[in-house]
Amino acid sequence: QVQLVESGGGLVQAGGSLRLSCAASGRLFSVNAMGWYRQAAGKQRELVAAITSGGSTNYADSVKGRFIISRDNAKNTVYLQMNSLKPEDTAVYYCNAVTLIGNDYWGQGTQVTVSS
Repeated sequence: QVQLVESGGGLVQAGGSLRLSCAASGRLFSVNAMGWYRQAAGKQRELVAAITSGGSTNYADSVKGRFIISRDNAKNTVYLQMNSLKPEDTAVYYCNAVTLIGNDYWGQGTQVTVSS
């Protein structure tokens, strides 16, 4: 089992920045990749950014150049630095971990609201 706890969401004006954190605990040796997803009201959950255990990253086109995903292995924490935020970034953001055998784990989600 892997437990994920997100923090760092909130209300910010357009053009502002926020940093999300995801603290992981449990069977961390089994985690292959971690990522951030988001789900806006009335829309499907979508991948925002992901990072593998080797440090390779992947971003949604809509956030490239604005968001940065990183990880601190010593703290078992993954971060999402979000810059130049837009109202369309408003969503609940979820942390995700995928194990080597393909099991998915999710955090409880954190709300990000960007006002225009």
